[in-house]
Amino acid sequence: MRRYLDLYWMFLLQRFKILMEYRVNFIIGAASTVAGQGAGLLMVWVVMSQIPDLNGWTLPEILLIYGLLVLSKSLNHMFADNLWTIGRQYIRTGNFDRFLVRPIDPLFHLLADRFCHDGVGNFLVGAALVIISTRELGIVWTPFSLLYLIVAVISGGAIFFALNLATCVSAFWIVESVPVTRAVFENHLFAQYPLTIYPRAIGVLLTWIIPYGLASFYPASYLIGRDVGVLAWLPPIVAAILVFAAYRFWVFGLRHYSGTGS
Repeated sequence: MRRYLDLYWMFLLQRFKILMEYRVNFIIGAASTVAGQGAGLLMVWVVMSQIPDLNGWTLPEILLIYGLLVLSKSLNHMFADNLWTIGRQYIRTGNFDRFLVRPIDPLFHLLADRFCHDGVGNFLVGAALVIISTRELGIVWTPFSLLYLIVAVISGGAIFFALNLATCVSAFWIVESVPVTRAVFENHLFAQYPLTIYPRAIGVLLTWIIPYGLASFYPASYLIGRDVGVLAWLPPIVAAILVFAAYRFWVFGLRHYSGTGS
């Protein structure tokens, strides 16, 4: 483990050196994600200005749900965004083969190969939303609630990572995995809002099948004081199960990788 941590730090330092050579690009990348989130938040504000109470949920409560999801997504964006490019930039070009001849885990190498600085903007937006919304809601932070928040965000990031990993494995067979990954990933947009406003089928989907709701709705409900039962404590358990299952599927796909002949 220590070896991989040291290796990742070396990869990260090299990435930052590259980014600092193009500082304007770094700033534009981070700012673009902030602008993108701003557009989404504007839509929430417009809706809530017309409907102050959305099935029993107020604007600050929805912003907390939104902020938690953005924080979780930002962790995946920063540290695992390279999963989106595995087919286009690595398998199709033959560059993935170099991961197979080096004495480190191929998945680690893929993830460490690029830190995505655009995710920094998402992280800042998510953090700001959580701070502002919890102040508006009068939530009093305790060491336990802060620990719960940290665990919930990390668990949410792991859920995003696991679902992206499981779907990107399709690149070993079809090369271009983005449509498969996007078909699952885009469902996270539903989890920006309370699951109780949707038909039951969507709530079940986002809780038990594509559990983005565990990255936003259920942790937010617990912090607000709404009773969601045991579901408030499931995020780290579900995240661990999904990561394990996704990694095993990755190993299975890796065994069947034969290259493209590039």
